[in-house]
Amino acid sequence: MTEDRTELRSDLRRLIDTICADYPDSYWREVDEARRYPEEFVDALTGTGCLGALVPEEFGGLGLGLGDASVLLEGINANGGNAGPVHAQLYTMGSLLRHGSREQKERYLPDIAAGKVRLQAFGITEPTAGSDTTKIRTTAKRTEDGYIVNGQKVFISRVQHSDLMLLLARTTRQEHVERKSDGLSLFLVDLREVEGVQLRPLRTMVNHETNEVFFNDVRLPADALIGEEGRGFRYVLDGMNAERILIAAECVGDGRWFVRRAARYASDREVFDRPIGRNQGVQFPIAQAHVHLEAADLMRWKAADLFDAGKHCGAEANMAKLLASNASWEAADVALQTHGGYGMAAEYDIERKFRETRLYRIAPISSNLILSYIGEHVLGMPRSF
Repeated sequence: MTEDRTELRSDLRRLIDTICADYPDSYWREVDEARRYPEEFVDALTGTGCLGALVPEEFGGLGLGLGDASVLLEGINANGGNAGPVHAQLYTMGSLLRHGSREQKERYLPDIAAGKVRLQAFGITEPTAGSDTTKIRTTAKRTEDGYIVNGQKVFISRVQHSDLMLLLARTTRQEHVERKSDGLSLFLVDLREVEGVQLRPLRTMVNHETNEVFFNDVRLPADALIGEEGRGFRYVLDGMNAERILIAAECVGDGRWFVRRAARYASDREVFDRPIGRNQGVQFPIAQAHVHLEAADLMRWKAADLFDAGKHCGAEANMAKLLASNASWEAADVALQTHGGYGMAAEYDIERKFRETRLYRIAPISSNLILSYIGEHVLGMPRSF
């Protein structure tokens, strides 16, 4: 079994606890109410070098494993914060690291590791494609000196706070490829230099500064292409296991925050001259949520260990994300029920975290699609879609 309490990971937990102590519930409540980016928190975290955790040391990063990095995101959420504004900075650069040219790595990775450049935006989802990525309509037409991009993306978070975007676009029409996943290419778009990118903010139930993004004759240089033309879909899939494992860690952090808050409130709140936590109808659901959370955490660590060992972990990464998102949602519901009417009050922060953790049963992949993957690729059943 993995050891999730190594000296390094214990140090990382203490570091996050120390940083988060300066950003209590009231800070996150204000950020949520104003629907603004937590700039101060991100700056504090950037100053520690943590956002370069997965960047190799040769490029100025910490060179940590995925399991180590997962502790950071878990800790932020376990302290009542929201790791959403920073998690993409950790894993989005994976495509660049694994498939980018040496020149691209040397140009961007040191500044990403130092926090001077933010790579938080991932442009994949489209209004008419959704989870069926091979149906995207955004095109990148080759020119003499690069590409011209036209199209639209949706549910793209934090573009306003990103210097770079990873963009998936079709470079060969689908009817001209043998497999529908062919003909898609991945680009590193420097948002500071290009023209023709327009944003339309979408108000959602969580404060992730989500946008529709429009590309109108956006000119990209030839060296914006990552890897080989037409193989972008494979590069995107290559990074999804890391994403699922890190999201699972965030859910574990959320779940532990909910369970801790629920248990404390149930112990302190008295009704009919006794703590409500003495009632099995209140106590047992909290205990059950804790048990499910611990089980999900074991799968998170199994997936992280496999990933860091360079072994296949698609099934484990997907199961970790499914179990953890379900467990955090169960814990959220229990915490809200335990608090009763006060759970609905913003000052108790339950309703804010309740909204935030609900997202992960939908994104970055829905629970149904994970079950479909398990059914087909683990259990060998016919494809369900």
